[in-house]
Amino acid sequence: MVAERLAVEYPEAVCELDHTNAFELLAATILSAQCTDARVNMVTPALFARYPDPQTLAGADPSELEEIVRSTGFFQTKAKNLIGMAQALLERYDGEVPTELDDLVTLPGVGRKTGNVLRTVVFDLPGLPVDTHVGRLSRRLGLTQQDDPVKVEHELESFLPPAAWGPFSLRTILHGRRVCDAKKPRCADCVLEDVCPSSSLPRRRGAANTTKA
Repeated sequence: MVAERLAVEYPEAVCELDHTNAFELLAATILSAQCTDARVNMVTPALFARYPDPQTLAGADPSELEEIVRSTGFFQTKAKNLIGMAQALLERYDGEVPTELDDLVTLPGVGRKTGNVLRTVVFDLPGLPVDTHVGRLSRRLGLTQQDDPVKVEHELESFLPPAAWGPFSLRTILHGRRVCDAKKPRCADCVLEDVCPSSSLPRRRGAANTTKA
């Protein structure tokens, strides 16, 4: 039910990080940790102009790279991870971004969320990224009681066919950004309000109090 309504509300399941290939999305996603997509999109044009591929990024001067990504926060760690990621791609994967999650999570700065973003957005493979929005909305909707992102990921996956995992995550992220805000959710504007047990609006008589993905 939730997936169906979100699909109507957001017919195009899109990732809001600007990119033209897997390498760019990988770098952008590393930068997106504790940072908004909008801010990352302001930084990546200069980043990709200077370092358009793993070869150039692997040899980047750390201080120069830090200045480019400084505004995304935690810039020293992110610069180190970007260089390490590029070096790992060259050393272990012939400069290509791997498609398997077990391989992706071995790259510096890459966890399951980032790996699943790559799988679903650029490789059209099953993956269900769980970020703060997906976790928050899933708990509010009663789809899970788990706090651990990996447990949330597996529980949500059990409700949906693999082909729907990625689109569901992307649409949930969009809904979390535009409607179901962390501090001030706009329940009156929510297409899921009548099935959401966390709604701030008075519950109508006979309204559903359980939710299915």
